[in-house]
Amino acid sequence: MNDLIEKLKSQAGITDEQALKAIEVIKNYTKEKFPMFSGAIENLFKKYKPEDKDDFID
Repeated sequence: MNDLIEKLKSQAGITDEQALKAIEVIKNYTKEKFPMFSGAIENLFKKYKPEDKDDFID
């Protein structure tokens, strides 16, 4: 799950937050270009969403 994030961090020299944002941008771009695969793309990238913190206030 973290393989893509770690690869982005090491090869691009970016933070966790920047890597997650990059993945989000790629996901959205791909969905725009291939709307017929929107559901599959969403499922593919679902595991790369920011992790929920144990925030009991939400």
